[in-house]
Amino acid sequence: MTGRRLPRSTFPPASLAAPLASPLSSARAGVRAAAALVACASLTVGCGAIPGLSGGDGTDEITVMTWAPEQTDATNKPGMPAFASAYARWINANGGLGGRKLRVLTCNDNNDSVGAAACARRAVKEGAVAVIGSYSQHADSFFPILEGSGIPYIGGYGTTSDEFTSPLSYPVNGGQPVLLAGLGNELAKECDTTVLVRPDTIAGDELPPLLNAGLTAGERDDAGDVRAPEDATAYATASRQALEQATADDLGTGCVVPALGDRTSTFMDSFRRVREDYPDVATGTVLGSVDQTVIDASGGASGPYEGSYVTSWYPGATDKRWDAMKKVISEQAFTDTRIDPTDAGVQTTWIAYTVFKAVVDEIGGGEVNADTVRHALDSGMKIDTGGLTPQLRWQFSDKLGKVGFPRLVNANATLQVVREGQLVAARDGFIDVTATLSNAETS
Repeated sequence: MTGRRLPRSTFPPASLAAPLASPLSSARAGVRAAAALVACASLTVGCGAIPGLSGGDGTDEITVMTWAPEQTDATNKPGMPAFASAYARWINANGGLGGRKLRVLTCNDNNDSVGAAACARRAVKEGAVAVIGSYSQHADSFFPILEGSGIPYIGGYGTTSDEFTSPLSYPVNGGQPVLLAGLGNELAKECDTTVLVRPDTIAGDELPPLLNAGLTAGERDDAGDVRAPEDATAYATASRQALEQATADDLGTGCVVPALGDRTSTFMDSFRRVREDYPDVATGTVLGSVDQTVIDASGGASGPYEGSYVTSWYPGATDKRWDAMKKVISEQAFTDTRIDPTDAGVQTTWIAYTVFKAVVDEIGGGEVNADTVRHALDSGMKIDTGGLTPQLRWQFSDKLGKVGFPRLVNANATLQVVREGQLVAARDGFIDVTATLSNAETS
């Protein structure tokens, strides 16, 4: 199979929770790769520091921004900016970043392109040296603004293809591509037939090749494809279609994978009701907004998630490697209900700020501005995140550039399963899906 280039597009809002939760897209010509490299060269030569950037004008204050949608009808990630603010309070209470005070701006992108652009313009206006640990589906609106001012985007949530192609993007996880490929790898061992339920949108069209890449690596047939409205209030029809496909050939275990973002729980509610007529489907394998709180609220061991596999980018929330993050929350945001340490958004923000702290440490006593931050990140420095990810280093020559992901440097996923109503590790360690993604067939 031959991997091809992803289009510039937005993946469905995965908001995959701390579980192994949480896209290779339709192929186009490799022009984008060349364009990205040209853009990189242009930025290196022509995008100097903006006058007044914090840390670059003789001040002892470093300004950054974290944005995410809040109080919208779609995906919301209020814990990400809330945690960023808590991190600033904590780091400043402990001497700051190399003796410099950290100033964190937060912004609500409102889940629309206008809001995302407004956040990016504010980052430029207020002298942010980086945008860190953020979530937005509107890369087409904010990346041109950041790129025009040379501001790096560190640790986005991985919801758009641009996050894995822009020369100013420094992702800390593998986004939807890794989650779906990793899930496919596991399902190939457990399921004789797999069916994907995904949004009936252009972005949803990008998901099947990713899941199929993992299934193919495990010598299984491609998944069935059930399209569903992305904003439905019930999914009885889609549930029945998926179950019928999963049991049609009577081959053994059938598995259903809903990839509907925040609507996954809505789907599972319908799925639970319809599933009673299909006892041969032993498990519903879930990709979406799933954490222990959701599992408990849906009935625990008697709920629809029992037996489900969930892929994530990071270790489980009870892993001791999260203790440092939990210490920040305990000391600076104990009563802030927006911050859930099991949420993958909060976890991503912690890792992104860990990266930024390492960059400032690398700069040392020098000026901290957008230029010096980018230079440090592009210099080949390896950043240790305490075992939450592999060592991170961003270079355009990395392995996944040929399939449209030149900035994807963390192709690791983890796997969890719901057993007796508890989300537990299905296996130790990480699953590296680099080879799977490299061989993904896109059309």
